[in-house]
Amino acid sequence: MTRPDDTPPPATEHPLTRAVTPLVDAMGGEIVGLAQAGADDVVLAWEGEEVLAVRLPLLSESLDRILASLERTHGKPLSELDRKTKQQVVRNLEARGAFSVRHGVETVAGALGVSRFTVYNYINYANERRARARGGDERSPGDD
Repeated sequence: MTRPDDTPPPATEHPLTRAVTPLVDAMGGEIVGLAQAGADDVVLAWEGEEVLAVRLPLLSESLDRILASLERTHGKPLSELDRKTKQQVVRNLEARGAFSVRHGVETVAGALGVSRFTVYNYINYANERRARARGGDERSPGDD
């Protein structure tokens, strides 16, 4: 999209900005102008021309955002969910890498209203179920 005087539109009107805004919002990032872009920001280009930069959130902020999103999805605090649903939440969070964040288990345990031990039990239970579903055996070779 160009203007009558052939100057490019500002980044806020650019089609790339409109396209990536929902994704950036969902992940808790921020769109910044190229002049404000730092070394850790991701610069996006459109047809070979740099248009905007995305400032990614800290991982700890991402986990908080994911937990808040799950509460909105379930319509109540995670601590009020039944055990089976809490197990599903933990499986979902594990798949999204939530437990690779420092203090991730503690943060999730607090949100679910359970102990760290319980979160680890949910993770182990999910891993055992996956192994059984694959027809696998959790034992290492040579354990016989």
